[in-house]
Amino acid sequence: MPDFPYSEIVMEHFRHPHNVGRIEEPDAKSIEGSPACGDMVALYLKVDEKSHRITDIKFESYGCASNIATGSIITEMAKGKTLEEAKAITWRQASEALGGLPPIKTHCSILAVDGLQAAIQNYEERHGLIKERVPTTVEVVRKRLKRVMNPLVGLDLVRTKLVKEIKVADGIVNVALKLPDNHQFAPNIHEEIIEKIEPLWDVTQVIVEFEE
Repeated sequence: MPDFPYSEIVMEHFRHPHNVGRIEEPDAKSIEGSPACGDMVALYLKVDEKSHRITDIKFESYGCASNIATGSIITEMAKGKTLEEAKAITWRQASEALGGLPPIKTHCSILAVDGLQAAIQNYEERHGLIKERVPTTVEVVRKRLKRVMNPLVGLDLVRTKLVKEIKVADGIVNVALKLPDNHQFAPNIHEEIIEKIEPLWDVTQVIVEFEE
């Protein structure tokens, strides 16, 4: 009989994950991955405004045992740290803290760390803490839209070709979608686009247009 691929630590975090759930009115949040690819993780942060220390962190996960376990361990590693300290957490450290992961599951620790980094970036953008202020371009917006899911298929808006046009001018971002405004997922998609684009430092307004 082959050896079981997961360590006892992985199984413990899988069976009894820490910090599961969502934070109502979080200071920052992120969603990484895709159900269509098999794994997705959402992270929510509460941050002390003066010390920039993470006072609370929770996660929601869709995926395998490794995905749930890495979401759990990442929240444990980040809680109580400053944003700068949490930025230094690597996927290797997460994997080692779990007693190792099978090579085929390494992407789970990378996904969890990407989610943490994205949530920290979301906080920094919303609070004017970004040090390198790169002007917002169509490509910057398109990259952000690759992290907005099309719930019908579990892939992003760009890959499913729902993005008809992107315009950026004088701080105003216009996003036109090939989707009717009465579509059942239109409100969710609209909200996610606003959340991804609005925090950019030089954006003053985001306009989302739905078209047949």
